[in-house]
Amino acid sequence: MSIDSREVCARYGNDRLRLMDILNDVQAAKGCIPDADIDTIAEAVGESRVDVDQTVSFYHFFSKTPRGKYTVYLNNSTVAQMNGRQAVAEAFEKESGGTFDGVTGDGLIGLYSTACIGMSDQEPAAIINNRVFTSLTPEKVQSIVADMRAAKAVDDMIGDYGDGANRSDLIKAMVHNNIRKKGEVLFGAFESGAALRKCAGMEPGKVLEVIKASNLRGRGGAGFPTGMKWEFCAREAASPKYVFCNADEGEPGTFKDRVILTELPRMMFEGMAVAGYIVGAENGIVYLRAEYRYLEHYLQKVLDDMRAQNLLGANICGKKGFKFDVRIQFGAGAYVCGEESALIESAEGKRGEPRNRPPFPAQKGFLDKPTVVNNVETFCCAAQIVDKGAEWFRSLGSEQSAGTKLLSISGDCAKPGIYEVECGLTVAEMLDMAGATKDAVQAVQIGGPSGTCVAPSDFDKKIGFECYATGGSIIIIGTERNLLSVVHNFMEFFADESCGACVPCRAGTRVMCNMIKKIKDGKGSTGDIAVLLELADVMKKSNKCGLGQTAGNPVATTIRNMRTIYDNVISSDDMYKPGFDLESAVEESCAVVGRTPHFDGE
Repeated sequence: MSIDSREVCARYGNDRLRLMDILNDVQAAKGCIPDADIDTIAEAVGESRVDVDQTVSFYHFFSKTPRGKYTVYLNNSTVAQMNGRQAVAEAFEKESGGTFDGVTGDGLIGLYSTACIGMSDQEPAAIINNRVFTSLTPEKVQSIVADMRAAKAVDDMIGDYGDGANRSDLIKAMVHNNIRKKGEVLFGAFESGAALRKCAGMEPGKVLEVIKASNLRGRGGAGFPTGMKWEFCAREAASPKYVFCNADEGEPGTFKDRVILTELPRMMFEGMAVAGYIVGAENGIVYLRAEYRYLEHYLQKVLDDMRAQNLLGANICGKKGFKFDVRIQFGAGAYVCGEESALIESAEGKRGEPRNRPPFPAQKGFLDKPTVVNNVETFCCAAQIVDKGAEWFRSLGSEQSAGTKLLSISGDCAKPGIYEVECGLTVAEMLDMAGATKDAVQAVQIGGPSGTCVAPSDFDKKIGFECYATGGSIIIIGTERNLLSVVHNFMEFFADESCGACVPCRAGTRVMCNMIKKIKDGKGSTGDIAVLLELADVMKKSNKCGLGQTAGNPVATTIRNMRTIYDNVISSDDMYKPGFDLESAVEESCAVVGRTPHFDGE
């Protein structure tokens, strides 16, 4: 498609802060961002070419060379592998005549692997030209590629639509919500505007007291007290202030925010406006992962409707001076942007590299101004709390984990999907709820790869801040799975997604990935275990962001909690075994020259 990058820049006011939007638009229109366009964009927004170039090179979905008229990004997460990803990948290669990480000779089809795209409840799944294709099979791939060769529009390749708002004219996606259990907070009674009307009748400090009294803790996994974070920001004298919604759920196995964004966007936007009222911010930004681009027009319509109803904009609910509005900022494929300071860097049009802290975003965030950053679910809870009261919220869940938690459950279970449960249920109760037989479960990965691998002996422990905190990802791993292959998949993910800023993360993830493969292939030694634990400890202590600090968790928690999976493939007395097999490496050349490949020191 022909497009003038100067016109794209002008559309965004030649504003360097909208660089991600500009690059996303050029990539979508041209299928790449050529060097000539980088020069043009840099000049238009007043940045150096190097700065624009480094932003382009950082993100997975940006490319300087064409990726095909139809660009296929097939998820390669462990849940996708569980559900037949390999056969689907082979079908794409067979039908297209191409190979992964490349474009067919005619330039028609590009095949690429990508990290979890938020569809773990309906894998294997792929993104094709920003449209999601779920529950893929080799037969479906055959039909899709035939449609590509017939020059069919991607939207016309989608036959059956999903449920709920997925069927709306503004989405028309084959995605299913798979809501298995509705709780009292997110899926309870909700009156749009009720929380904002209560804000309009109270002073900001009084609304803050309600949030603090509720004991709401951040739903992204870390669990920092929400009221305390907002109070820190409110106390800052600098202005303007900002409210950021982190909708970049990139943790493999997580898809709860996808469902909230589809079915409950008003609640989320209202919660952001509540935060804006409390801290004195007039501008909110939803940082939305590129994988959810198919929701763009729908979310924009919701925002327009809320503005028309005086729930966003100036003098909200008739309250003079209560001004707050929201815009959507898309990412471009970078797991690290789920970390709040990396998210802010990305929103400023930069590489998504985490900042040194302190200062924290509440003191110096977006444009070095005080900024609140919370995730989708947290803002929804805040809206309901202001409307229904702190005591109501505290009456749910447990003392340390008030309220409900939205879980994304996938893997080896009969009923993958979304479950809103009161905090504090046990792992065993969760398994029963999801239709997984305890005796057929080898392990449960709670909190995604960066969380904890839980052994059956600990299935009586609780999911919540008391024991197993989670942003929502729960992957059930059956007894028939090779758990070391799962761990290797997780470590490949972290090695690929490291931003590279910290050496312990950049190098450590790759070393750990290679060592796990060595052990999985039967070439490990007991000495490797000590090295792996040491590396995980170094990463936890030395990397500057939470994502880098937890990147060694897939290895460390399985060694701690399920040591037998390592002992079963390592000789107990084998302290060192080289991963490189010299005889195997030279076997072919020795056969050519007629030499026997024996190395016995002679």
